[in-house]
Amino acid sequence: MTAPAQPAPSTPRPQGIFAPALLRGALLASVRKLSPRDQARNPVMFVVYVGTLLTLILTVQNALQGRAWGYELAITLLLALTVLFANFAEGLAEARGKAQAASLRSAREDVKARRLTNGREDLVAGTQLQKGDLIVAEAGDLIAADGEIVEGLASVDESAITGESAPVIREAGTDHSGVTGGTRVLSDRIVIRVTSGAGESFLDRMIALVEGASRQKTPNEIALGILLSGLTLVFLLAVVTLYPFTAYAGAPAAPVTLVALLVCLIPTTIGGLLPAIGIAGMDRALQANVIAKSGKAVEVAGDVDVLLLDKTGTITIGNRLATDFFPLPGVSAEELMRAALLSSLADPTPEGKSIVALARERGVDAPAPQGAEFVEFTAQTRMSGVDVPGPDGAVTRIRKGAGSRIAALAHERGGHVPPELAAITDQVSRGGATPLTVIEDGRLLGVVALSDIIKPGIRERFAELRRMGLRTVMITGDNPLTAEAIAREAGVDSFLAEATPEDKMAMIREEQEGGKLVAMMGDGTNDAPALAQADVGLAMNSGTQAAKEAGNMVDLDSDPTKLLEVVEIGKGLLITRGALTTFSIANDVAKYFAILPALFVTAYPALGVLNVMQLHSPTSAVLSAVIFNALIIPALIPLALRGVPYRPMSAAALLGRNLLVYGLGGLILPFVAIKVIDLLITPLLG
Repeated sequence: MTAPAQPAPSTPRPQGIFAPALLRGALLASVRKLSPRDQARNPVMFVVYVGTLLTLILTVQNALQGRAWGYELAITLLLALTVLFANFAEGLAEARGKAQAASLRSAREDVKARRLTNGREDLVAGTQLQKGDLIVAEAGDLIAADGEIVEGLASVDESAITGESAPVIREAGTDHSGVTGGTRVLSDRIVIRVTSGAGESFLDRMIALVEGASRQKTPNEIALGILLSGLTLVFLLAVVTLYPFTAYAGAPAAPVTLVALLVCLIPTTIGGLLPAIGIAGMDRALQANVIAKSGKAVEVAGDVDVLLLDKTGTITIGNRLATDFFPLPGVSAEELMRAALLSSLADPTPEGKSIVALARERGVDAPAPQGAEFVEFTAQTRMSGVDVPGPDGAVTRIRKGAGSRIAALAHERGGHVPPELAAITDQVSRGGATPLTVIEDGRLLGVVALSDIIKPGIRERFAELRRMGLRTVMITGDNPLTAEAIAREAGVDSFLAEATPEDKMAMIREEQEGGKLVAMMGDGTNDAPALAQADVGLAMNSGTQAAKEAGNMVDLDSDPTKLLEVVEIGKGLLITRGALTTFSIANDVAKYFAILPALFVTAYPALGVLNVMQLHSPTSAVLSAVIFNALIIPALIPLALRGVPYRPMSAAALLGRNLLVYGLGGLILPFVAIKVIDLLITPLLG
């Protein structure tokens, strides 16, 4: 039974920051977030919210008592705009996430699945599938659920998830056996074991994350929130004590002016933009085709010191290929190639297939001998091969495998190990290939070189990581000589050879105990413990389900150099938050020089010297400062959402740049802007 063809799901595409649909959603959120419960989550803006209500009460009171109320109403409206603009910034960031979630839902549409039960295929809705079910997918079918291929291999179109049009190969029994619901099979037939229940699929988790439902504040965000709350409390106490001073001087400050002063002195700019910055960090990760399971993962990526990369499938393409044959003295090349070919005819691995292909390419071919018994590779024997019966009943036993194991087998069979074997093995290893030794009965024939193919462009990307201050470490099960050659070719800083899962864990813990933050990249089940232990675990989407569950990030493109972008996004998040905090505190200084002289000039005329901007009147000074305070938040929304671009440089240079651009800029801009606003509103005040 074949499921009817399903329409291809659309690919998620990020919308422009000010797309009409996003603006509508953000405007509605601006009003919806005016509830006290929503405002209380942001202490800085909650103070502005309470101040708005207070000035509104004073405005109504003045109006009812027949006193002038225009000034109070203007302050009230400006404070209300400040709150609305802060809500708008957060709402716009959330709207982008919801828009992307809507696009992702189109890739999770309800498709039919061919469930395999006792050898019979039943057509069922994808929503009825349960964890552990077996489903069949053939060319043209949409895969109905996340799973692991347990039988077969196929070309799969993952463009609905990754946006990449090039198909990928997924194969049972490899580290590239994971498939995602919503992707399409292009060729062949595969049997998939479902690994997620209803509502637990990879796409379900992606949608929840980008909608913000699962976003939690990061430790740095919480710490900054506490700092901003502390500053707000300090300024609140300071402003409250100003009223007795002005009253004692015989010119009590108007309560509305004191509220305006408080709002202008507390860090409202960063307070209004802080939630949007955090949401935008995860949004930028998604645009890079990386799913972060928490905002913390994105932020920590910006502080990573050490990057551990699994070699196979991460630094290399994944499958080693036979590249050469090295016969021992007294053995012809044809004899070695024929023996290697015979021992690989039934070898289903890519390495075995490549040995057959290379021998045939070099003119040596042989059919599978009648009655031959093939021996599969096991971790215990560390070799595979074939037993070929001869005409006289004698059996020729051909084996290929690790050099040490084949040498031991030669001694068991009464043969000897030529001294030239060690030289050939070292030569192959130093060239970055893995030596595979071939033996026929007790006679050693030579070595097959299996070479890892380094992924294109990876050396240049590692050089960029080095400039960013990251140390890269390649982890491999290869012998030290081979590992050293591959590490040199790939451009990593160091390597760990003959590594077991326990070795990976030990290295990560050792680095962490030394105060380092560690990122781990991997795609196999054996990488899962290390991915879970690392501060940032980036799993390949092409890898196993265990790896994707263990990591706190998943790279949809399965690109080992993607961590470069992840680190840049993390650093950009930290830099953006720091830059806007610097700007916010710096522009408070200008607002101080605008409002404080206006507040005290009547009682203390000597303070007029502080009116460095020569503002027209105390009223225009206060209004100008509050107008600037409100307008600067929407003006900075694009920067908060796009982030401050990261450029590799030292910490000192980065600090200097931020102080110059955002510190000095945050100090100068308000002086200019408040003066301009004062000139514009003075004619309106009469």
